[in-house]
Amino acid sequence: MKAEIISIGTELLLGQITDTNAAYLASELPLLGIDLYWITQVGDNRSRLVDALRRACERSDIVITTGGLGPTEDDVTREAIAELLGEEMTVDPEIEQWIRDMFQKMDIDMPECNIRQANLIPSARAIINLRGTAPGWWVEHENRIILTMPGPPSEMQQMWEREIKPELKKRLSGDIIVSRTVKTLGLTEARVDEMVTPLLHSTNPTLAVYAKLDGIHLRLTAKHREQAKARELIAQAEEQLSDILGQYIWGFDEDTLESIIGSMLRQKMLSLATMESCTGGLLASTITDVPGSSDYFKGGLVAYSAEMKATFGVDDALLAEKGTVASEVAAAMAQAARLKLKADIGIGITGVAGPAELEWKTAGTVHIAIDADGKVSSLSTRFPPRRQEVKRRAVFAALFILRQLLIDWK
Repeated sequence: MKAEIISIGTELLLGQITDTNAAYLASELPLLGIDLYWITQVGDNRSRLVDALRRACERSDIVITTGGLGPTEDDVTREAIAELLGEEMTVDPEIEQWIRDMFQKMDIDMPECNIRQANLIPSARAIINLRGTAPGWWVEHENRIILTMPGPPSEMQQMWEREIKPELKKRLSGDIIVSRTVKTLGLTEARVDEMVTPLLHSTNPTLAVYAKLDGIHLRLTAKHREQAKARELIAQAEEQLSDILGQYIWGFDEDTLESIIGSMLRQKMLSLATMESCTGGLLASTITDVPGSSDYFKGGLVAYSAEMKATFGVDDALLAEKGTVASEVAAAMAQAARLKLKADIGIGITGVAGPAELEWKTAGTVHIAIDADGKVSSLSTRFPPRRQEVKRRAVFAALFILRQLLIDWK
């Protein structure tokens, strides 16, 4: 079956919000064996939405809309579908009472405009919304299914998971699509592409290569009528990737470097401390994104100036000789963090996030050092001089080096 997503809202076209709903649904539809061929964005304009719906119904079996179900005049999804199908909307008394009860539970007087959300057409049935006042619609017309869901992601996702996906599963019996993401770091996109060239020509499973801030991701996608067979195809291809890429693979699917590092530190009963300059505390923030990180993370020091580096224990003479951006300074920062915070391992990061500061140094230059009880592992590299990207990539690089150190830890 072919599907199309229509994301509704002028704020999408103005770039004021990101269309996370379409991304979420795009990852969900293949799991049901539904092929997604088109994603359309349209503003809060009834005539343009009718055109988009008509085009979608001409070329797709399932049309999914998000947004435009609110109570105000610019929420036109219901009206557009009614116009497209030539059906009249009427207020459903049960839905109206449900909406009134929702407001009563919130102890809020209901504006009368909210009654618009109780409208239905003969071809539609309401889809319950447990997180808001806007029910969705399930419409069936001339062998087409039109599904409408609210725009707020939390409302949309719960409606999809609880109400829509289970119903679609019952109706569909086509191929199941299974995906697996293999995450690597330490190689360029071109190099990874070159190494896995033989697998790129496979039609089932297929392989795609993507550049991300935390490395190069490879997405395997297999299709089969039986889920177990699709997973078997994925497993075989994953084994081939493992043979080719080896130690450069650091995780899969939803894995994050910080969660993997956390598990390894906890397992080995080791503690960690950090001192950062160009990353401005982002490394410590990323490490503490993991629940329970207080089990192994002693703390982080942000030493943005030479004075603060010296205050935290970096030798003044070294700073005078090398400046603040040098591999030797990163090593001294790692050692100072380890000693000052009484940790087993210290990480130091210094560099030039760019593009304006320290112009005598090349923007994007980063020095990373890890001090494990006096034994130092280091990396000096250069990233594209985009400030936020340099900071994120430096953090991922530091965690990747730490991961390798922990793998080898005796």
